[in-house]
Amino acid sequence: MPFYEKGDIRIHYEEVGSGFPLLVIPGGGLNSTFAGLASHPFNPMEEFKGEYRVISADLRNANGGQSLGPLEIDRPWDAYSDDQLGLMDHLCIREFTVLGFCIGGPLIWNLLRRAPERIVAAVLAQPSGFRSEMPDLFYQNNIKGWGPALCARRPDITMEMVDAFLNKMYRNNADFVYTVTRDFVRNCQTPILVLPDDVPGHPYAVAMESVHLAPNAQVSLYPWKASKDQIPLAVRHVRTFLRAHRPAIAAHQAMAAAAQ
Repeated sequence: MPFYEKGDIRIHYEEVGSGFPLLVIPGGGLNSTFAGLASHPFNPMEEFKGEYRVISADLRNANGGQSLGPLEIDRPWDAYSDDQLGLMDHLCIREFTVLGFCIGGPLIWNLLRRAPERIVAAVLAQPSGFRSEMPDLFYQNNIKGWGPALCARRPDITMEMVDAFLNKMYRNNADFVYTVTRDFVRNCQTPILVLPDDVPGHPYAVAMESVHLAPNAQVSLYPWKASKDQIPLAVRHVRTFLRAHRPAIAAHQAMAAAAQ
C-alpha cells in the first residue's frame, strides 16, 4: 500500500478505480482506517470504483492503521484536514467529491471551511455530532478506546497529551458538529447529502438540523440501514447525487493536466 509523507507525518492510503476523484473518510472515530470500511453499511471503495477514482486513508495515529504523525494538541481537527488536503495535493488532485462516515461528518465540515473551492459535493453518512444529554461521550470513548493503545505503541505520546488533545477536540467547542458553526452551515453553498442515523454518537437531530440549515442540502430516506433491503436505495441516492454534481470529464481532465 502507498504512503504520503510530509516531514514527520506518514499517511497510509489506498486508491481504486478511475474517474473524478472521490475521497472517502471511514468511520470509527479516532481509530478510523480504510480497512474498517469492510464493516460499514456499504463500502464506497467497492461501490464506486467503476465510476470514480476512490481514495481513502487511515486517520493519523489510528490504532489498527499505519498512518503516523505528531499529536497536534492545539489544532486536532485542522491536523487531520492537513493530512487529507495534503494527500490530495500529493496525488495532484485539485477538485474532488468527499464521502465520510461518523467522524467523517465533522471532518467534512472542516474541509468545507478550509478549502470550499476544492470540494464540489459532499456526502455525510451517519455523521457524528454533539448530543446535549451525553455531552462528554466522545471524550470518554476516546480516552478509553484510543488513548491507552496509542500510548502503548508510541512512547513519545503520554496520556496527559491525549487528555489535552481530546479536551481541545471535543470539549472546547462542544456544540453542533464540533468543527463549524450553524452560521457557517447556513452560508455553505456546497451541495451536501446527509444519511442520518440515531445512535448516541450520531444524533439524528444534529444531522437534520444541518440539512435544514444548508441551502443546497438533500437527505436520504430514514431509516436507510435498518435492513439489507434499504441500503441499496441509499447507495442509489448517493450515486445519483454524486453524478449530478460531478464536473464534466473533459473539464476535469483539463484541470488535472494543468495541475501536473
